[in-house]
Amino acid sequence: MSDETDRSQVPAGGPEPESIRFFGTTWVDHSGGYALRRAGVAVGSLAAAAAGCFLLRFAYQGLEIAKVGSFVNLLVVVVFAICSAIAFRRTWDSYGKRLDPQQQQSLRTMMAIGFVGVLLAYFFRSLTEAPGEKLRRGEYETAREQYERRSARRTGNPSGRKKKRK
Repeated sequence: MSDETDRSQVPAGGPEPESIRFFGTTWVDHSGGYALRRAGVAVGSLAAAAAGCFLLRFAYQGLEIAKVGSFVNLLVVVVFAICSAIAFRRTWDSYGKRLDPQQQQSLRTMMAIGFVGVLLAYFFRSLTEAPGEKLRRGEYETAREQYERRSARRTGNPSGRKKKRK
């Protein structure tokens, strides 16, 4: 079957797939260079994580030059490690379920400090799918099924029906 035939069978006005950053809606049917985009996102996020680690190294060297003491140096390393681990976990969880937006907003600073964890989570997820694809695919298919069930119960345009008079 061609795409044109498939589209004509789908009722107009149905649910639209949610767009994913860097992928748009190509995740639905894996078209438009989807595999190439996934490879690019994986390489880009890994390169950005490496660049972030490089910058953190310079920051650490700046602390050593300033001779702030071993306690502060250790504290900075521990804070970045913990924030990166938490950011990795929260980002990874967000690919499987919707997180509370208010809680996400309150953790924004911690996620920014742990940016390396976010980038690594993005890298690892892009090795198997577009980040967030599984979640959005499930939501989209559920919405499609619900729409098809609702539209199958209807037997035409209700505004076009003639009203019966008693």
